[in-house]
Amino acid sequence: MRILIIDEIHESIFSMLERIGAEADYRPDIKPEAVKEALAGFDGLIVRSKMRINADTLELAHTLKFVARAGAGVDNIDAQALQARNIALLGANEGNRQAVGEFTLGLLLGLVRNISRSHTQVRQKVWRREENRGDEVSSMTVGIVGYGNMGQSFAQVLRGFGCRVIAYDRFAPEKIQLPTVQVSLEEMQAEADVVSFHIPYIPENLGMANDSFFEGFRKPVWFLNTSRGDVVDQAALVRQLQSGKVKGAALDVLENEKLHTLNPAQQENFAFLAAADNVILTPHIAGWTHESYVEINKVLVEKIRKVIAV
Repeated sequence: MRILIIDEIHESIFSMLERIGAEADYRPDIKPEAVKEALAGFDGLIVRSKMRINADTLELAHTLKFVARAGAGVDNIDAQALQARNIALLGANEGNRQAVGEFTLGLLLGLVRNISRSHTQVRQKVWRREENRGDEVSSMTVGIVGYGNMGQSFAQVLRGFGCRVIAYDRFAPEKIQLPTVQVSLEEMQAEADVVSFHIPYIPENLGMANDSFFEGFRKPVWFLNTSRGDVVDQAALVRQLQSGKVKGAALDVLENEKLHTLNPAQQENFAFLAAADNVILTPHIAGWTHESYVEINKVLVEKIRKVIAV
């Protein structure tokens, strides 16, 4: 079993693969345009975010049995192209679920307790206590949109706060189990104080958080997104922050994360978000911990082992 690895990955992957009888060819510096020809003769491909894997990429991969993404989400891989060639698609969402759950909690606390804003003020020798009086998570109803690995992890870390947790998942509502309460989107909009997105980027989710979505909430909400930037209409979010319908937002992902390539409209929206003291921005690091770097490999290698065993 020969596996081509085209992205940087934690070194633990090599001994793990060796134990299951697989040989790794590690080429993290390979150019995307060279991957197509390089795949000839390999049984597996491991990728992170270097490139999109599509039918053209796989044209010469006649022996390929699987494509594995070392991370959460597989939106840079054309699942239909793999299915057409009977190539398994493997993800490692379980590997960084704990990291994402903990980080999302940190974002929530940072918003509702004004941690980021007051930190910036004190560094500027501005001491404002009353203006930074916050709200307790225990008093809130937290709405989770998407209840897969990440949504469930966030619900788990919230349990110690004693808050009410509700969840909406239009594709797999059966995953939602007590003490998290399953609700419709309309019920969430009627009840939530906080809404946190944990959904993949698929066409059905493109721009889900738009003007009508936010305006459907009965009361102003805190908004968190640690999933994918494309699921949020960023211009709409800016408008809703300006109107007060969104009390504050914490975004670990943006619609365009290559900040030097922003078009004029994106630049205008980003400038507002970057200047707003009720907005927290982080560089797509929710699942980015030393522990998850290794755990992702463990999850992935176990799934590869099962493919080999078939």
